[in-house]
Amino acid sequence: MPARERLPALSAPAPGAFAGVAEADALARLATGELQVRGRLADASNATLYSVAATPEGELACVYKPVAGERPLWDFPDDTLARREVASYAVSAATGWDVVPPTVFRDGPLGPGSVQLWLQAPPDEDGDGGGDADDADDADVVVLPQPGAGLIDVTTARGVPPGWLPVLRAEDHAGRPVVLAHADDARLRRIAVLDAVLNNADRKGGHVLPGWHGAVHGVDHGLTFHVEPKLRTVLWGWGGAGLLEEERAVLERLREDLGERLGEVLVELLSVEEVVATLERVEHLLRAGRLPRQRGQRTLPWPPF
Repeated sequence: MPARERLPALSAPAPGAFAGVAEADALARLATGELQVRGRLADASNATLYSVAATPEGELACVYKPVAGERPLWDFPDDTLARREVASYAVSAATGWDVVPPTVFRDGPLGPGSVQLWLQAPPDEDGDGGGDADDADDADVVVLPQPGAGLIDVTTARGVPPGWLPVLRAEDHAGRPVVLAHADDARLRRIAVLDAVLNNADRKGGHVLPGWHGAVHGVDHGLTFHVEPKLRTVLWGWGGAGLLEEERAVLERLREDLGERLGEVLVELLSVEEVVATLERVEHLLRAGRLPRQRGQRTLPWPPF
């Protein structure tokens, strides 16, 4: 099970910075660097390749998802998932919440696809990046960020930390009661609001990852922007909760942006109907004044991590 400790509140993350890289710098290097594939994330259902974008400034670790490696789905148009990843970043960037790491759509060794900044672990207290540079055995080891960022867990009924919000009560393989729960944390709540806008059909706990300086990010946004309601998430703890003043302000700004530059960007990546549906979701959230509740049976991704 993922660890349940809260991330330490070290300091506020620098706006527009991800894994120690400025957003604008990351976008430029991801778009122009020589893309070199170094490995594959074997657990991913679609081709998800650990890569680097090599530039004169050095190598920038990233995740390359070629369109050619997308598995056909019955409910999403073929060959569109990579563009949905980029569209999700565009909406995240417009919120100013820095949820989705910088992502671009570009050509690569296996054809066009999305390329997203890799959320590498921050340097340790000695500033060496958490590894021994003199150890040849560790030279090519890739450290994966902690799934759930210590803020989402499946635990026993008595093991739910104080202040956490239960999402689902179930039984494990041995018939013992367990609870899926998440922290009542502002960083997670921003992801929940963004997911409602994106119509994210796959917010697993493993798609929430820690960033530097206490930041929390969301990844894997291929199953987004469908015109039909498909919100599936492990972050239902705020279902029905009233929007906060900050959330309403961000949604109002998104509504304006969707009618202007953001809408133009999304039309290049999605269908017109999907962009219109995104605007309608924002307007519905503002009218309702609260986050959506669980409705129906297919509201949780499986597996939850």
